[in-house]
Amino acid sequence: MKSLTMSKQEARKRIAQLKKAIDHHRYLYHVLDRQEISDEALDSLKHELVVLEEMYPDLVTPDSPTQRVGGKPVTKLHKVRHEVSQWSFNDAFTEGEMRDFDARVKRLVAEEFGGRVSPSYTCELKIDGLKVVLTYERGTLKTAATRGDGKIGEDVTHNVKTIESVPLRLREDIDIIVEGEVWMRKDDFLAFNKARAKAGEPLFANPRNIAAGSIRQLDPKIAATRNLQIFIYDIAWATDMPETQYEELKRLKLLGFPVNKHFEKCGSIAEVISFWNKWQKQASKENYWIDGVVVKVNERRFQDALGYTGKAPRFAIAFKFPAEQATTVVEDIVLQVGRTGVVTPVAHLRPVLVAGSTVSRATLHNEDEIKRLDVRVGDTVVLQKAGDVIPDIVQVVKEARSGKEKPYRFPKYIEACDGPIERIPGQAAYRCVNKNSFAQEKRKFYHFTGKKAFDIAGLGQKTIDLLLEHHLIATYDDIFTLEKGDLTGLPGFGEKSAENLLVAINERRKIPFAKFIIALSIGQVGEETAIDLAEAFGTLQKLENAPREALEKVKGIGGVVAESIRAWFQEEKNRSLVKRLLAHIEITKQARQGKRGMFSDKIFVLTGTLEILSRDQAKEKIRAKGGNVSSSVSKETDYVVLGADPGLKYDKAKKLGIQILSEKEFLKLLNG
Repeated sequence: MKSLTMSKQEARKRIAQLKKAIDHHRYLYHVLDRQEISDEALDSLKHELVVLEEMYPDLVTPDSPTQRVGGKPVTKLHKVRHEVSQWSFNDAFTEGEMRDFDARVKRLVAEEFGGRVSPSYTCELKIDGLKVVLTYERGTLKTAATRGDGKIGEDVTHNVKTIESVPLRLREDIDIIVEGEVWMRKDDFLAFNKARAKAGEPLFANPRNIAAGSIRQLDPKIAATRNLQIFIYDIAWATDMPETQYEELKRLKLLGFPVNKHFEKCGSIAEVISFWNKWQKQASKENYWIDGVVVKVNERRFQDALGYTGKAPRFAIAFKFPAEQATTVVEDIVLQVGRTGVVTPVAHLRPVLVAGSTVSRATLHNEDEIKRLDVRVGDTVVLQKAGDVIPDIVQVVKEARSGKEKPYRFPKYIEACDGPIERIPGQAAYRCVNKNSFAQEKRKFYHFTGKKAFDIAGLGQKTIDLLLEHHLIATYDDIFTLEKGDLTGLPGFGEKSAENLLVAINERRKIPFAKFIIALSIGQVGEETAIDLAEAFGTLQKLENAPREALEKVKGIGGVVAESIRAWFQEEKNRSLVKRLLAHIEITKQARQGKRGMFSDKIFVLTGTLEILSRDQAKEKIRAKGGNVSSSVSKETDYVVLGADPGLKYDKAKKLGIQILSEKEFLKLLNG
């Protein structure tokens, strides 16, 4: 090799050339995202440098690329006092908080400079990593330190030098202190954890932990194996400071620092919010973790005037993306039946904002998962939602337990199955013994939300099926506890459609007494009987406690119907359901039928399809004039109103000699 016969003088020149070339290609690759030579060619240059420095060790300098790895392990991390205090940012989570920040900035700047001033902003991506402070003297890296408590950090120079994208020597011989974020690529993180799992080693929860753990190692060879990266985002001190943050980022790049390319100057807070909204959607496409946008007043003169609070700059704020994890409390665990009859435990939660929307449900999957997590009713839990329709509970915060939390035990019988449940052999799942249970449950909900009962627009059969299959509703009252975040992400549901459904549900939180009775699906109680009960008893409390004798006194109610009503209200599960419903709805007073109207005490039966009026409209008009509507023809029937394609009621009416009216005749009678 040429270097074997090279003199020291020749070696000195060649080393300078090699260092310049290697640093040039590092700058192209890590700063400009360009590559002019192959990785193999660059490795060849580095190898030649290593050989020359081994021949002439006294020619090795601290800024040589060979010094990234190879230093001896340190015995401990020494403390470093920061020449410039290190601050953390205050956080904002909503557009409203950002508008408050903007108003505060403008007010304080106006007080300092007088008149109307309009500061601009620079938006930068907030990288989820570990902050480090780098100090350069005459263009050469002197120290790298962690943030620590803001005044004193730890010297981690030996590890930071192993990061290929950190310039050991700048492109200008200047003194400067800069701040940046050490991070790990997503694909490297996954590969790293996969290797640890294979070796039986504990996994890292996130790349920030890996970055922190690597940078604080005593042996630099460990950090060198982890392929860490860095972005530099701020000049903490320099003899010649740029006048704006935007120019500062461009200056950092010219000096040879890797700067995240996705930064933008914004003329207004509306533009800032637009940038945040854009990156909230795009963040997942990058090969690093982004947890928000850092917003800084662009002009340095305004920054200096705004200054700092006790812990954070007044001129900057971290505009965080909605968290994909949050903590909340498990208020109940409910078993829900799926399409195949499989029973799934679902946690009903204290509503919490996670991943940008409020949710109130989380799946617990099966009995084994409940035992693994040791989740109990009353527990504080960590909730995670990452695009799934219904979020998961990933951890119980056991330190927050009071001792009153209740362990959950699978029952032998559940109402949704209309009978017992059994564990599927060889699986963790339970299922209904009654194979038709899901179909029965759907029909009950169809009735509850249908026109004759709560009449909730947009909550038809397809939507009910969807909510049941995704374990969002198990009992009627669940409908009134749904949150927007429970719905967004369901097939066919976006932000607007979720909002529309919740509006429709809220519009039905008041319901006439008779419609409420109909909604309960009490055996033998139809529409007309419900109206008679509502008029006879006036309040739900009186109806709930009515003895059989009182029920039988109501017109049209015999012993069988009276017993069915009494038995329904005596069952504890039904009384509990009513109580839960009343926590979310209001029963309005039943309007009494016009007993003195022209149809007073007259009984009507409708059959066939009416052309001008709907069935419900016809019934309302009859009741308004004091009449009653029956579902069957008997000797007591006064009129049968005939529509198209009448059924057997028409034949029976003819047989009994009951007066039959066409729809036109009925309307004529209505109009007197």
